[in-house]
Amino acid sequence: MFKNFFPQSNISIKDNLVWLFRFRNVTIIGESLLLLISIYGLKIHLPIQHLWLVIFSICSINLYTWMRFKTDEPVSELEVFFHITLDVFALTSLLYLTGGAANPVIWVFLFPVIISAIMLPRAYVWNMVVLTCCMYTLLIGYNTPLPAIEPHIPDLDLVSVEMQHYLHDIQDEQYFDLHVFGMWFGFIVSAGLVAFFVGELSKALKERERHLSDARENALRDERVISLGTLAASAAHDMGTPLGTMAILTYEMEQDYPKKQYYDLNQKIMILSQQIVRCKDALSVLSASAGEMRAESGKSMTLIEYFDEVLNLWRAHNTTTKLNLYITPTAVDFNGHIIADRTLTHSIINILNNAAEVSPADKGIDFNADWDDQVLHLKVRDFGPGFPEEIIGFAGKQPVKSNKQGLGVGLFLTYTTINRLGGEIKFVNVESGGSCVEITLPLLIRREASELSEV
Repeated sequence: MFKNFFPQSNISIKDNLVWLFRFRNVTIIGESLLLLISIYGLKIHLPIQHLWLVIFSICSINLYTWMRFKTDEPVSELEVFFHITLDVFALTSLLYLTGGAANPVIWVFLFPVIISAIMLPRAYVWNMVVLTCCMYTLLIGYNTPLPAIEPHIPDLDLVSVEMQHYLHDIQDEQYFDLHVFGMWFGFIVSAGLVAFFVGELSKALKERERHLSDARENALRDERVISLGTLAASAAHDMGTPLGTMAILTYEMEQDYPKKQYYDLNQKIMILSQQIVRCKDALSVLSASAGEMRAESGKSMTLIEYFDEVLNLWRAHNTTTKLNLYITPTAVDFNGHIIADRTLTHSIINILNNAAEVSPADKGIDFNADWDDQVLHLKVRDFGPGFPEEIIGFAGKQPVKSNKQGLGVGLFLTYTTINRLGGEIKFVNVESGGSCVEITLPLLIRREASELSEV
């Protein structure tokens, strides 16, 4: 509720100056209300002109603050400290005119200290502690006494001495009650502030620890991906010569065993030749992708075009699996745009291949895509046995042993790619049978899509 109102230690210094401007507006309103209540409600005789002059000065400072954060010049920590120091002097002036240290709202000196502790480094905080303590000490000896709350008496000469003593007792009691009420109110506000800010600090520390833990996990995962990339590059280099030799041999075998005389053997040689070409194409893509810049490896495409491209690539090597396609966009703009990153394409194809391998031929796999103006929701469901319970908790977060001929790193690379692109991926088992991979990816807004299209 107060997320955008209270200060935060993880935002820029200029944003903290904006927050200080908002807080000062609330302070001006509160001070004006207290002054009006004291004068017209409690009938306390105060130096009204001087008090309004101080409030007007605070308004002038706040006007300058508003003009300051509208400029493009950077804001320094020293400048924020200077603004808080001006607020301390303004509070000191108000308290000097209203009883000094005897004023029950003297606890307002806590605000500058708390604000400094949130916004500024430790050195500034201790300087603010020293400043507020000095101002408090100064107000003990130098202040304008707070006038007593006097009962309405037409003429004291008409009242007896005993009655005058009685009225003075009433006067002292009323002043004491007012002071006690002010102390009680100050304790309530101070306790609330301490509870709120300590709670927010604890929450911020826990969130920071969570972010650090996620960062460490991402760093370890990226390190594994880099290791896999290094091994893949080395394997691509080592496999180039054997694949070339195999391609030459298969070509010679096709010539030695013509199709008319050795039909079955020739067909097997052709299949072997096609698989060699497929391996060489994969290695060529791997080598080309390794040298591409990020901006070159991804381009802006509409989701319909992108899905058409991905599914055509998948169909080129998987022509028999039944695919149940569901496209249900909810966006106003039907043609949402996405960065067609090559690694994302391979990740989706890998998920489709995994689903096709375990799903029965008569049921096939479900490909469900829907999106709004900002997010794409993609679901790929199979009707196989589902994910094993022992790996579903960490599927994708680390390589797992594969029961197939693969190396068990496909889901790991897919998970890493989706997270790198700012998305989320979940692996769930469906109660009615099978498993489902749910992917959430951010989409490009129109301005970003048009800029990428022009590049």
